[in-house]
Amino acid sequence: MLDGVARRWIDPVVGRWGRALAARGWTADGVTLVGLGLGLAAAGLLAVGVAGWIALIPLLASRVADGLDGAVARATQKTDFGGYLDIACDFLFYAAVPMAFVLRHPEANAVAGAFLLMSFYVNGTTFLGYAVLAEKRGMQTAQRGEKSLYFTAGLLEGTETIAFFAAICLWPTAFAPLAWVFGALCFVTAAARVRLAWHMFHDNRPAP
Repeated sequence: MLDGVARRWIDPVVGRWGRALAARGWTADGVTLVGLGLGLAAAGLLAVGVAGWIALIPLLASRVADGLDGAVARATQKTDFGGYLDIACDFLFYAAVPMAFVLRHPEANAVAGAFLLMSFYVNGTTFLGYAVLAEKRGMQTAQRGEKSLYFTAGLLEGTETIAFFAAICLWPTAFAPLAWVFGALCFVTAAARVRLAWHMFHDNRPAP
């Protein structure tokens, strides 16, 4: 929901940084993998009980890298594999953080963490399925910037997810109640996307 607003603020800065990294020889895939490494490092710190505010530093740095890889690609060469790698790394990162809290306190967090991961799974499926059908019909959108996949807007997007991750890092004892709420909202987002897909695709009419 907030990604469109956030991108208007951060895209100009990210674009400059991306061009600077490209000029120094960085590749988009390399930046993607650095971002994944930072995200997994943050999850590892959370899993072993390190203070959440410490883990939040590499977590936020990983999301900066996630924005920079696209900027580097635009400054050099965009590839289909780069987009594929980016989304695969994103999904691994988004799963790793809840899993870290389950490992941190399994007795308190396991059920809520499983519910949250299930909601991520369903939400991700509706997102990727919509993107496949949109590509099949030649649909395009620039609402969320230049992307390799068709990005549908939703109640919960990347900005809201990072805000949620920041909250559970800063208040780790609140993971379970926050996970139940956020997971429920993920299901609402997924249901809304299924409804949109039904409206757009159910009768095989050409895309507008």
